[in-house]
Amino acid sequence: QVQLVESGGGLVQAGGSLRLSCAASGRTFSRYAMGWFRQAPGKEREFVAAISSSGGSTYYADSVKGRFTISRDNAKITVYLQMNSLKPEDTAVYYCGASTAMGVVTNQDRYNYWGQGTQVTVSS
Repeated sequence: QVQLVESGGGLVQAGGSLRLSCAASGRTFSRYAMGWFRQAPGKEREFVAAISSSGGSTYYADSVKGRFTISRDNAKITVYLQMNSLKPEDTAVYYCGASTAMGVVTNQDRYNYWGQGTQVTVSS
C-alpha cells in the first residue's frame, strides 16, 4: 500500500515556475514507477511526465517537453515536477501516481495509487 500526498501548487504568472512534490509513504517506494498527470476543468485527465523506479528513464508529453522536469529521490521517498516557463494552458489539478509496471508508464490505467491532487493556476 502506498499513500501519496502532493504539494507545491499555487497561483503563478505566465512565464513563472513552480515545483510540485509528491511525498509517498511505505518502504517499497523505490519499486514503483511514478508519474504526473493533470486535469483541466471540463477535460479528461492527461499524462504529463513519468519516471522509472530507478529514476534512470523519463518521458514527457509533447506539450511540456523542454519546460518540465520530473525527478525522484528514493531516499526521501518523494517525486518532483519542476515546471518552468508556465503557460495559462498548464492550469489544472496535478496528480501524482504510483505504478507497479516496469519502465516509464504513460497510461493512467496502469497506475495503482493516486494522490489527492494539487491546483496549479497560471495567469496571463
